[in-house]
Amino acid sequence: MEIWINPACSKCRSALSLLDAEGAHYTVRRYLDDPPDAAELERVLEQLGLEPWDITRLGERRARELGMADWPRTEADRGRWIDALAANPVLLQRPIITAEDRAVVGRTEEAVRGVLGAVPRS
Repeated sequence: MEIWINPACSKCRSALSLLDAEGAHYTVRRYLDDPPDAAELERVLEQLGLEPWDITRLGERRARELGMADWPRTEADRGRWIDALAANPVLLQRPIITAEDRAVVGRTEEAVRGVLGAVPRS
């Protein structure tokens, strides 16, 4: 299992605390320092069952600078969104937890617990 975090994010810290409390084995990825590329984002979106606009933090200054709130949300525009996320990882919702063939945006305790059922614990 891997968790993509921003250490300054309280939701990320909460998710890490819960994973630790549950004895989960995981790898931390500081995605701002080690951003995912477009292909990796595609894989994670498939695991999440979401579209790139679903995991975009539209309230971020960078998203406003790019005018992303007004971007079309169609299959034809999907690549544009993914490229923007790869180039600007600050726009990614966090934390994202990947495990086996599943992933969640772990913003709630329920979401984090949901992915725990997919992985072995210590």
